[in-house]
Amino acid sequence: MKYVFGPVSSKRLGQSLGVDVLPPKSCTWNCIYCQLGKTGEYVTERREFYPREEILEEIRQAVEEPAAVDWITFVGSGETTLYKGIGWLIRETRKLTSIPVAVITNGSLLSEEDVREELLEADAVLPSLNAGSPELFDRIDRPCPGFTYERHIEGLVEFRKVYRGMLWVEVMLIAGVNDTAEALQDIASALEKVRPDTVHIVLPTRPSTESDVRLPAEEGLARARLVLSQVATVVHPVKGSMNLKNTADIIETVTAITRRHPLQDRELRHALDELIPDEPDQVERLIVRLLGSGKFKTVTLQDGEIYWVPASDA
Repeated sequence: MKYVFGPVSSKRLGQSLGVDVLPPKSCTWNCIYCQLGKTGEYVTERREFYPREEILEEIRQAVEEPAAVDWITFVGSGETTLYKGIGWLIRETRKLTSIPVAVITNGSLLSEEDVREELLEADAVLPSLNAGSPELFDRIDRPCPGFTYERHIEGLVEFRKVYRGMLWVEVMLIAGVNDTAEALQDIASALEKVRPDTVHIVLPTRPSTESDVRLPAEEGLARARLVLSQVATVVHPVKGSMNLKNTADIIETVTAITRRHPLQDRELRHALDELIPDEPDQVERLIVRLLGSGKFKTVTLQDGEIYWVPASDA
C-alpha cells in the first residue's frame, strides 16, 4: 500500500496501523532529534497532498484484514496536520471501524481554528511539547520563522478548551538539553496551562539528524518523572512486540516501516522469532534474504544499537 503501513509496535499505541498522509519530508519544524532527517525546505501551507479517497480506500482494505490492531494512527512524513482534509479522513475512518483513531502531531498548527476543528473527532491527539522557554524551543524544534513558542503554547491551550478526547502530550527528553531541573520546571509550567490528560516521556532512541542528541541518564529520566508528575500523570511507555504473523509480504512490510522510521534490529529479529519459533537458522536466512533484496542497510549508533533503514539513505 502507498499510504497505510503496519500494524507496527508503538510505544504509546500498542499495535498501530499507520496512515501516512504526506510526502517526505513536509514539516513546519526541523527538530534536532527527528528520525526522518533534516527538513530541507519548510512546508507551512496546508493542502491535500494525496487524494483523500485513495487514502480512505487503503484504510478500508487494511481494516478488513484479520490483523490485531489497537489503533489507527494518522502520522505524516513531517507534520501530519499539514494534510488539509484530515478531519474528513478521521470521520470516514470511524464509519468503517470501531478501532480508535489517533493523530500524532507536533502541534504547530493548532493555533489555527480550522486545524483544531478537524481533529475534534479523533479519539486521541498526541502533540509535542519539548521546551518550556522560547530559547529551548528554538534550539530543539527549530521551527519555521513565524512559528514562535508563544504561538505553539497558545495553540495547545486553545485546542484543550474544545477537545474532549484524550490529549497525550509528548515530551522528547534529551540529555543535557531539556532534562535539567530548570528546563523541566519550565516544561511543567507550560503543561499547567495546557492541561493534558497524560504526559508521555519519549527518548531519542532512533538515529537522529544531530550526532550529539543523546539519551538521558537514569537520573535525568527520574527527575523528569518527578517534576512532570506534579502536573499530570506521566507515562514512560514500554514498547510492545512487533507482530508479523499476518504479514503477506515481509519485504514489503519492512520496506513500508523503514520508509517512515528506522527499525530496530532486535525488534525485527524478535518478530521473526515469533513468526518462525524454534527455527533460528530459518530466521537468519530470512534476515539474509531481506538484506539481499537491496532495499535496506543497517546503521549502528554510538550505543551499539543497530537499526534498519532504506538502502537509499545516506
